[in-house]
This record gives sequence, C-alpha cells and structure tokens, in this order.
Amino acid sequence: MRQAIDVSIGGVQEMKPLDKVMQKMAEHKGCGMSAGSGKASCGSAAGQGDLAPEVWEKVKNHPCYSEEAHHHYARMHVAVAPSCNMQCNYCNRKYDCANESRPGVVSEKLTPQQAVRKVLAVASAIPQMTVLGIAGPGDPLANPEKTFKTFELISKVAPDIKLCLSTNGLALPDHVDTIKNLNVDHVTITINMIDPEVGAEIYPWIFYKHRRIKGREAAKILAERQLQGLDMLTERGILCKVNSVMIPGINDRHLVDVNKAVKSRGAFLHNIMPLISSPEHGTVFGLTGQRGPSAQELKGLQDSCEGQMNMMRHCRQCRADAVGLLGEDRSAEFTTEKIMEMDVNYDADTRKAYQQMVEQERRSKVAARQGGLSQVTGETSDIRVLVAVATQGLGRINEHFGHAREFQVYELSTGGAKFVGHRRVDLYCRGGYGEKDSLPTVIRAINDCHAVFVAKIGGCPRGELIQAGIEPVDRYAHEFIEQSAIAWFKGYLDRVKRAEIRHTARGDADIRQGAYVVA
Repeated sequence: MRQAIDVSIGGVQEMKPLDKVMQKMAEHKGCGMSAGSGKASCGSAAGQGDLAPEVWEKVKNHPCYSEEAHHHYARMHVAVAPSCNMQCNYCNRKYDCANESRPGVVSEKLTPQQAVRKVLAVASAIPQMTVLGIAGPGDPLANPEKTFKTFELISKVAPDIKLCLSTNGLALPDHVDTIKNLNVDHVTITINMIDPEVGAEIYPWIFYKHRRIKGREAAKILAERQLQGLDMLTERGILCKVNSVMIPGINDRHLVDVNKAVKSRGAFLHNIMPLISSPEHGTVFGLTGQRGPSAQELKGLQDSCEGQMNMMRHCRQCRADAVGLLGEDRSAEFTTEKIMEMDVNYDADTRKAYQQMVEQERRSKVAARQGGLSQVTGETSDIRVLVAVATQGLGRINEHFGHAREFQVYELSTGGAKFVGHRRVDLYCRGGYGEKDSLPTVIRAINDCHAVFVAKIGGCPRGELIQAGIEPVDRYAHEFIEQSAIAWFKGYLDRVKRAEIRHTARGDADIRQGAYVVA
C-alpha cells in the first residue's frame, strides 16, 4: 500500500502519494521514509551502502546531491538561458560582476554551440568535472529551445557528463517529458512558499499564459505549478532537490511547512539557503532593508527541518556560469575568447582514469572517518561544538588561514563529525601581507566555532583568534578533516573532564554575503 500525507496548499487539503523512487529507496536498508519519524534517512550525507544502487549511480559524483562528492568532484554551469518568466524580490540579474558569487550573475551569455565548446574545454582541463548544469541567468524553462538544444548537443559529444537543471518551476509541468527524454537525471526547483499570502511578499509578478499576473493570484499559480512539477518529476524517477531562500520575518517559519510538502512529494534533498540582501546588489529586499539570517538562525531552521528529510548544507549559491569545485570559481579561465584559442582534446578514457584515482582518495577519506569515530566510542558527553576548517578540497585540512576564502563548518559530538555549512570570508593575506582590517570580519564569520583547523597560520591572526576564544589548530595539516576533528574533540572532552578548561557556549556568527570566491 502506498502511504499518503495530508498537505495544505493555499487552504486546500490534498492527498499526495509518495513517489515510486522514494518508495523503492525506502525498501533498501531503511533508506527513504523511516516509519514513524517521517525522516528521509538518505540524502547528501549518504554513502554507497545507504542508497539503492540506481540512486547511488546518480549521486555518487554529483557535488550538489552528495556532500561526500563535493570534496572531490566539480561542476559547471553554462549561461544559455537569459530570459525569466517571473520577478523575485531577492534577485537582480546584473552582468559583468566577476567578483560576486550569487545566482543570476554571469560575465557572458552563451549560445548552445558556444556552451558545448566550453563544456569540452572545461572537461578536458578539469577531469573531475562530472556535472553540467543550466541555471540561468534567467530561468532555463523560460528559454526551453536554448536549454534543451544545449543538453541535446552535450549528451552527444560528452555522454559521461551528468545533466542537471535548476528552475523556478513555473513552466516545469510543460517540459517534464522532454527533461526525461533527454536523460536529465537531476532537477532543482526553487520553492520558497506554499501559502500564496507568503508568496505575495516574495514575488511581485509572474508571466504566465501570455499575461503578467501579480499578487496573491500569481503566488497561488506558482505554488501549484511548482508542486505539480515536483510530483511529475519524481513519478518519472528523476531526482529532485528543492532550494528555499530563508527570508527572516517573511517565510522563515513557513519553510517548515514547505519542507513537509516537498518531502511528501518525494524530494530527495531540501536546501535552505540564506537570503543575500546586501544593498549594493540592487534587489528589492536589499534596497528596502530586508535582512538575511544569522548563522545560528539558518542552522536552527535547517536542524528543525532535518527531522522531516535530509538537508543539503554545502550549497554555495553559485553563479550561473560557475566552474570548478563548490566553493571555487574558475570561470575566468574559460571565457569565450580563451576557449576559442584552446586546443581542446576531450578524452573520455583519460577522464575515467583520473576519476578512478579520485575514488581511491575518496575511499581513503571514508576509511579515515570510520577510524576517527572509534576515538569517541564509549564517550557519553552531551557536549557539541562547532569547528571551522580551511580546506582546498579532497576532504583535507590543506589551506593556510590567510589564504582561505571560506571555512567549512562541522558540528562535533560523540556521534562524530557532521558537516553543517560553510562561511565565506574576505581574504586575509593579500600580496604576502595580512590585512588587519579583514581579520575582524573573518572572526565574526566563525564566531560560533570553538576552533579553526588550518594547514598553517601566522602569529598575528593566531593571537587574535585566541583572544576571541577560538583555538587555532595546525597540528593536523594535510590530514583528513573528520578524523582530525574527532581526534581534537576527544582531547577537548578530556581537557573538560580534567577541569583544564570549562566548556562554554559560543555566540552567533555573521553570514558574509557576496564575498570574493574566485579561485
């Protein structure tokens, strides 16, 4: 018998069955909807043994759908879809802003043919690039001809690359069969509300059936189309991730209801992202003073929703032309002018061999994590702490404090190390010298952390961090993150037991908006 869940949308009660894919996942080692709790026990943190084989094949090297994969594999977006069919109060799609990382921003728009050339160039230079996504700068499904032509061409010349689509969902129901026929296995839908009253505060208008619609009517149509599209995708076995922008005072509490609604329709992951609302971005929310959430507000909402389904916490809110690992952007290396001059040699066998090496490193990381867990076996402490990590990737502590453009944050407990997010920061070292003015902003970004793990750190920032109550840790340079963090945490618990230190809660932290992240 298929389960069903009551979901209220716009005041209407609907009975929605769980999709076939998630039901099948639920039959595999308990992964899927756990009885009673309603929690989806597989998601971005899941490993090979947690997922049905066909699902694992789809996510194992997708850096957005697998937290583990994001340490090792890269993605790229091609900006072939400039038009949009709606307006969001948090969006301003201005171009030629290479020093920003946020959705909708691109340096140049491409034709499908230019996109293919760029994909081959990137895939040849970055063999761990496994995913090609179309995410704008407008909405891909408001530009269906360009979007689908690009996918069609890529699938012919580079069939080993996964195809991925991000959409606002307004036009989604009209194109689900085409998406399926083109073997697009991953679709992300941005769903910020299921209540039209809330939606009216987020969306000034939509363009639907040849007319511009405003207010509550627009939001109602949008919500219905988004959920209909999600239903249709999951029924066809397409993995779906739902993105939601957390807007304090508008939809922050409501996102719990959104979480339940998308979970009931078989969404694989829910990604709750912080609102980017700096005034200089020129958005309605930015110009009207709408604030974004603090780090602890965001984590609190994610934690509360995690009881319903798994959350994605490693999202970087990428540009629509991003290239590289999550947390870096190498798009400046692959401008149209540069790729036309490149000698592109796409070799699928070389790419496969390189990715096999990546998998060996990945297995070593998993083994190290399991070994680290043994260090806290038998511990019964309720203490939980956050730590920040400077890393260039591969799951290792391999970045100098002064060179870090972001820190990955882990929550440590006797249950192990759990990734909970990342914090963008302004670069501290520039031209070989530390920038004292930027150090306080770095500290505020990791102020809720008890320690920061680095490959190396200078004397000045070390002293400032200690004074701020954050322990700089460089003795695990180039070691695996989780194993090292757990070893440090075991020592932290021992120091607390010996009364050498007193465990105290840390304060909140800032979420830096639009920080420079170009690698």
